[in-house]
Amino acid sequence: MPARERAYHELKFRILEGRLPPGTKLLEAEVANLLNLSRTPVREALIRLEEEGLVDVRPRHGITVKAQSLDDLAEIYEVFSTLEVKAASLLAKRGLTPEESERFSALIGQMERATKRDDITHWSHLDDVFHAELVALCGNSRLQSTLRQYWDQQYRARMAIVALRPRPTASDEEHKAIVAAIEAGDPAEAARLYQHHRDRTDAVALELLRQQAAGIGGER
Repeated sequence: MPARERAYHELKFRILEGRLPPGTKLLEAEVANLLNLSRTPVREALIRLEEEGLVDVRPRHGITVKAQSLDDLAEIYEVFSTLEVKAASLLAKRGLTPEESERFSALIGQMERATKRDDITHWSHLDDVFHAELVALCGNSRLQSTLRQYWDQQYRARMAIVALRPRPTASDEEHKAIVAAIEAGDPAEAARLYQHHRDRTDAVALELLRQQAAGIGGER
């Protein structure tokens, strides 16, 4: 991997995973030392990350990892959810092969077992896979590309509240209903069910983030 790509991906990973939390300030030379790279590829990576809204770059003053306000996240969820609903509708029009149906069934089964174990961290990973799989099969490359950008923007907030989430039983049931509508070739029903799922989970996420910001914890 070229040095500029390595710098970009490593920095982005650290930011999204919270290893460089919002408010972190680093000089360009410090970032280069952190990644064991020269400053030129680091500078190119920082420009890309600034364009994506993850950092602020000030010449000769280094970078600051940007925080996300609740208003920012509400806007991100609105766009992200609208695109995912469309992806579900498109996939219902296209239909699923037996192998794809089996894949979704296996994922749902794994999520249900994680739910019973109260393993919310693993459940969240499987949930990411479930939604990514659905989008990957929708057949619209532009929609997929746009969703990848918004996935990055919502991922930090998603990771921040994993520990606050109790059992996602409702999500497991909603996932099964969405897949059933897709398998039935019913775009309107798939979109309706997916919209309900996203409206509910987005509201829960924003409430947990509000409670976290206020230091009072939360329940789902």
